[in-house]
Amino acid sequence: MALPGFPNPSGVAAYDDRLRRERLRATRTGAGWVRWRRTRVMLMRLSLVPLVALGVFAEYLGADVLPEQARLAETEPAVLPIAGPSDPKASDTAVFDLVGLGVLDASDTARALPSLSRLGSVWAVRYDNTGIDTKVIADLIVKVTEAAKVPNVVLAGHSMGGVIALEVAKHLHTDSAEKVQAVLLDCTPVDLEAVRPESRDQGEEMLRWMGWVPGARESRILRLTVEMYARHDRFVGGPYLIRGTEFRETARDVLRNKILNTDAASNGLIEAQFKAIVAGGAVDDLRALAKPVAGKPRPAIVFIRPHDPYRDPIVDVEYSHQVLVDQVGGVDGTLLVVTTRTTGHANPIERPQEYNTVIENQVVPFVRELQRERAAAAAR
Repeated sequence: MALPGFPNPSGVAAYDDRLRRERLRATRTGAGWVRWRRTRVMLMRLSLVPLVALGVFAEYLGADVLPEQARLAETEPAVLPIAGPSDPKASDTAVFDLVGLGVLDASDTARALPSLSRLGSVWAVRYDNTGIDTKVIADLIVKVTEAAKVPNVVLAGHSMGGVIALEVAKHLHTDSAEKVQAVLLDCTPVDLEAVRPESRDQGEEMLRWMGWVPGARESRILRLTVEMYARHDRFVGGPYLIRGTEFRETARDVLRNKILNTDAASNGLIEAQFKAIVAGGAVDDLRALAKPVAGKPRPAIVFIRPHDPYRDPIVDVEYSHQVLVDQVGGVDGTLLVVTTRTTGHANPIERPQEYNTVIENQVVPFVRELQRERAAAAAR
């Protein structure tokens, strides 16, 4: 730059910040507007917001929703073999285990209950991650049992899985040649009133989100948000509002078990599972199972619950207990209620010893005795 009073030896124009600012003002958008210039500029800027939102939404669909839709479209329900019958007397029976809300595959639960093999060969039901069709599950069970020439079926359902088990049992009892010997219900909510208010509110809030947010049934971002919020008590608090170490550990746990795990239940499956409870069809299914059909006797109903009802924070087991007594109990009923001391809400993986003990000592003898009584009655 040349000094004041001296020519610029390089011939390059001297830098002048004032001229630069004037040039920017003269060339910026709306520089020639005279009337309502500020309002018009603000409106123009606001008009860009929908374009940015549309771009973000397109990225959300392309990177999050559509790939998950394609993966889920390839899933289908299945029944998976777990164990053969441990008692030769039970070789004519197959036991099918069904899990509850938020779980896709019953294999781990069925393996935690080897005592079920006293009732017959054990199978685990794996749901279709896009939703639940109980008729399809019933048809799979018929296909498997007919191929194995096994005429008798026992269904075991944990929590919401018991609602699905009852509906599957009704299909088998009324529309197939299979004989449903028993339905085991582990802390099952027979209708929405049996779900404790806090859990009920969370489920209803989830259904609202599913209805409002496009792609919510497949979105892993939304699932991550919901799962982290459900665990916020682990990391919220302290002088910085969020405890960093606990937050990172929770995020890793959710990502590993719920987001990146291909065996985790999808948002759509969880929605279908909760809707099965909302529909309240379990009571109608119990009524259908309480009547003999085509010469087949009515199934036994076994309800497993904590002795202290407040050990189950999700289901009001006292309420379900009373409904079951009303529907299938009584002098001529086929209901057995088993109370446990240390179990919580449908947690056989966490409390396998007590579950296996009550199945071995109470459930198996009850079902066997009922089978003997029916065989004797048929022979007379």
